Amino acid sequence: MQDLNRHSPFRDSGEDRRTANEVPDTPQTRSPTYALAFADDDFLCRPELRPVRLQLELLKPQMALDEAGIESTIVMFGGARIPSPANKATARTQTLADLSAYYAEAERFARIMTERSMAKGGHQDVVVTGGGPGVMEAGNRGAFEAGGRSVGLNIVLPHEQAPNEYVTPELCFNFHYFAIRKMHFLMRARAVCVFPGGFGTLDETFEALTLIQTGRMEQVPFLLFGRAFWEKIINWEALADAGTISEQDLALFKFVETADEAVEAIDNWDGAGTKRGAIPGR
Repeated sequence: MQDLNRHSPFRDSGEDRRTANEVPDTPQTRSPTYALAFADDDFLCRPELRPVRLQLELLKPQMALDEAGIESTIVMFGGARIPSPANKATARTQTLADLSAYYAEAERFARIMTERSMAKGGHQDVVVTGGGPGVMEAGNRGAFEAGGRSVGLNIVLPHEQAPNEYVTPELCFNFHYFAIRKMHFLMRARAVCVFPGGFGTLDETFEALTLIQTGRMEQVPFLLFGRAFWEKIINWEALADAGTISEQDLALFKFVETADEAVEAIDNWDGAGTKRGAIPGR
């Protein structure tokens, strides 16, 4: 990205911010109105500034990812409550304990994809997760074990945890707006891989499928790990039988069980490279 300040004849805003903090302490300089607008947290958090915050939240990760040379990503969605096999005894239900097998597959899949990415320079097919625990941790962990980078897109929630320890620190982001976070998940996506999960996973899955179905996003490999799980919670055929989706829409995704199946599916995806529309935000 071009450095707009490189040849600028104007005084640097950072320098002005430092200078403004060194002025004499007077009733005038203590007034909130005196603070520089871009350095005034209270002002930036006002409801009227929401459009500006939306733009900043879109721009900050975009610039950082561009500067890091991240050209394409492998998106990994999945449940935060799914434990690692080593910790499955702590699972609150037997189903979650059983689903720990997908933590292992997510970790292995991320490791394979990262190794392949690094062999090509490490700029393409970089793993991106929501940055939290469970399947997200497994994805970042697999990339870390391969010695590569991975992205974590966290979001502030009332009971949110800190980012998992495997996210590459300089590629770890935090969001206020779900909508902007979702855009960053998909703007560079070369494949979307969805593991068992809850409301958040379902939300991300159907939003991405809708974008592809409606031609607002390029068709990319879209893989659902765990056929039994997905067919138990969603009657896909019933949607087609009812006519609320078409039979063709059922071909937008594919079920896989293992990391190796997922890699093979991505390599042999029938729709890979077929453009149905534009990537969101591009």
